[in-house]
Amino acid sequence: DLPVWLYQIQNKFRDEARPRGGLLRGREFAMKDSYSFDIDDEGLQRSYDAHRDAYVRIFDRLGLPFAIVSAMSGAMGGSASEEFLFPCDIGEDTFVQCTACSYSANTEAVRVGVATEVNCSATSAATVVDTPNTPTIQTLVDLFNGRADLQRTDRKWTASDTLKNVIVNLRHPDGRLEPLAIGVPGDREVDMKRLEAQVSPAEVEAFDETHFAAIKALVKGYIGPGVLGSTRASGIRYLLDPRIAIGSAWITGADMPGKHTLNLVHGRDFAADGTLDVAEVRDDDKCPKCGSALSIKRGIEIGHVFQLGRKYADVLGLQVLDANGKQQTVTMGSYGIGVSRAVAAIAEATHDELGLRWPRAVAPFDVHVVIAGKDDEAITSAAEKLCADVEKAGLKAVLDDRKGVSPGVKFKDAELIGVPTIVVAGRGVATGTFELRDRIAGTTAEISIADAADTVIALRHQQ
Repeated sequence: DLPVWLYQIQNKFRDEARPRGGLLRGREFAMKDSYSFDIDDEGLQRSYDAHRDAYVRIFDRLGLPFAIVSAMSGAMGGSASEEFLFPCDIGEDTFVQCTACSYSANTEAVRVGVATEVNCSATSAATVVDTPNTPTIQTLVDLFNGRADLQRTDRKWTASDTLKNVIVNLRHPDGRLEPLAIGVPGDREVDMKRLEAQVSPAEVEAFDETHFAAIKALVKGYIGPGVLGSTRASGIRYLLDPRIAIGSAWITGADMPGKHTLNLVHGRDFAADGTLDVAEVRDDDKCPKCGSALSIKRGIEIGHVFQLGRKYADVLGLQVLDANGKQQTVTMGSYGIGVSRAVAAIAEATHDELGLRWPRAVAPFDVHVVIAGKDDEAITSAAEKLCADVEKAGLKAVLDDRKGVSPGVKFKDAELIGVPTIVVAGRGVATGTFELRDRIAGTTAEISIADAADTVIALRHQQ
C-alpha cells in the first residue's frame, strides 16, 4: 500500500579535492536520507509537506534559526525543491530574501522577469565608433564620457549602458564541447554558479585563447551580437539576459579591433537564440514576486527536500496497481538532512566567547558535574550519587573528578565543552547545597542536594 516512506542515517563519502570548513565540507559525513513513494501527484504533495513540516520541527528543537528557500533541483532533477539554510556570514551558499514579502530563494534559483519592450522609434541608427585601447567595460565608458562627440547631454555613460558578451564552453555528458555566448548588461558579471545550475548536467569550462583562435569571426575584447547566434558567422549559440528588453539600445562590440557600436537596438539590429538568467544577483534587485527590494545573505545548507516526480520511477519501472486495477508509475520525493553540517551549524549559532553551548535536545551530556575544592570524601560521594541518580532516569552525566587540577581549569573546560547544565560540588556540600550553572542562560543558583537530580531532569525536558 502507498504511500511508502523509507529512510536511513549513515555515513557518506565525497571525493572532495580540498576539504574545508571543518564538518561543513569533509570527505566523510553523516547524512539522513528518506524517500517517499506515492501513486499520484496529490500524494507526493502530502508526503513532501509532511517531511517539510517535520524538518521545521526538527530544526526548531535544535535551536537553529533557518530560512526555507526555493532552490534548483540540479542533478537530482524533479519539479520542485527547497533548501533549509542556516543564515551565517561564513556560509558557502548565497540566498535572497524579499524585504517586503515572503519570497526567498537560493541565488541560483532567482528568476528575473523578461523586461518590458521599449519603444525605439526615436533611437538613432546604429553607428560604429572608433574606440582604440578599450578592451574592458571601464575603459570603454571612460572613452565615451571623455570624448565631446560621444558624451550624453542628460547624464554620464555608465557600465549599465553597455552590452557585455561572455563566451564559455559547455562540456556535455557525451563529451561534446559546445561554445555558448551570453549577453549581460555591462555592470553585471555572469554568475558561474547560476550558469552551472542552469546548464546541468553539462559542465562549464573556460573559452581560452585556443578556442578564440579557432573561430576567426571573434575579436577578443570587441565581441558584438553581429557574429553571435546559431545562424551567424561564429555559429555560437547566443542567449541574452532577460533584462535586455526588446527595443533597448546598447553600446557593444563591433566585431572589429578597436571599434564598438553605439545605439545597437535589440530586436531592430540584432536578435538572440533565447534568454538565460545567469547574471549576478545583487542587493536591492527587484523581488520577482512583489517588486520590492531583495536582500542578499549567506547561509549553510542543513536540509533539502525534493519533489522528484517520476524521473527515477520511469527508469526503474516502479509501477503499482491503482484502485481500478490499472498499472500506474509511482511518483517519488527525496528528503535529506546533513547531520554533520547540523552539528557545525549548531556550534556556530550557539557558541559564545567561552566555548560551546549545546541546546539541551542535542547536548552530548545532560549534566556536567564538577568536583571543586579539596579532596573530600563527602563532596566526591555527593557528586557521584547525583550522576548515578541522573543516569537511572535515563539521562547522561559526565563527572570531572580529576585530581591535581584546579577548580578554575575545570570550570573553563566545562564552559568550553558546553553541556547546558553544570553542577558544582564544592564547599556547599557541607551545608547540603550544590551550585547550578546554566550554560545557556548564563545564570548561577544554589540548589539543595536532595532536589538536584529532579532539578537536572526538569531542565533536560525544557524545550
